[in-house]
Amino acid sequence: MVTIGVFDGVHRGHQRLINTAVSIAGELKLPSVLVTFDPHPVEVFAPERTPSLLTSTADRELMCAELGIDAALVIDFTTELAGLSPEEYFKTMLIDVLGAKHVVVGENFTFGAGAGGTAETMIELGEKYDVGVTIVELLYDDGERICSTHVRQHLAAGDVARANWALGRTYSLTGEVVRGAGRGGRELGYPTANQYFPDSATVPADGVYAGWFVVEGNVALSGDMEAGVAYPAAISVGTNPTFGDERRSVESFVLDRTADLYGQVASVYFVDKVRDMVKFHSVDELMDSIANDVRRTRQLLIDAPRPKPLGY
Repeated sequence: MVTIGVFDGVHRGHQRLINTAVSIAGELKLPSVLVTFDPHPVEVFAPERTPSLLTSTADRELMCAELGIDAALVIDFTTELAGLSPEEYFKTMLIDVLGAKHVVVGENFTFGAGAGGTAETMIELGEKYDVGVTIVELLYDDGERICSTHVRQHLAAGDVARANWALGRTYSLTGEVVRGAGRGGRELGYPTANQYFPDSATVPADGVYAGWFVVEGNVALSGDMEAGVAYPAAISVGTNPTFGDERRSVESFVLDRTADLYGQVASVYFVDKVRDMVKFHSVDELMDSIANDVRRTRQLLIDAPRPKPLGY
């Protein structure tokens, strides 16, 4: 049993598709295989329109495994693959490579040269080659189609709460903690864990957010933090105009905890927005605002569930 798609973000629409595939696999007593692509197909068709990513392929695999998928196959999306006719694509990938007995795709799924194959084409080819095909309708909720594009739009607007609603979980970014621009956070009483992400990653709009901070891996930390534990954090995204730093960073002030985090890989979970990014005219003004940010962060996280880090 095979399901195919990019699955970037593994949002609620994807989850419905995957749950359908897992259910059918159980009924047919077949293993469930999820096929995804790297790079994103748009990067091959129209590189200038390549979207930023919501999840790495590794995280997609972990999320899909937690939903019950038995195996994930990451296909190298090439111009050769994109150039196959829909029928060649069906025969080569689904029959010759995967030996599929049943295929589950979303109603907007396209495949083959020029995206000429549609869900209807998949049904026709399934009948021709004796492969079962199930088409899953797109998910609409509260007047919105749940899709990766809309999740990116919510994040670009700083509306992480709405993005989380569409995802069905708390949006996160994972990267190494590095030394920042030397802004004196520790001296100010608010030391931050600094992370920089590539342009290919979807980083929320500049601003301050309430969220969670998790050190990944089975590592021992010096201080009063433990790996795999979600700690409340005030998270600043932006270039920090007060100190003239032009690099866009994600800086997390972990509340009530201290540890040497340099070199550690950590995930930052964005729960809700505290405020937009502004430029302060004095250190005192900055300090007052940070104190308010921390108070607001505590309030926003009172009823927020702590995330379950992937792999734990």
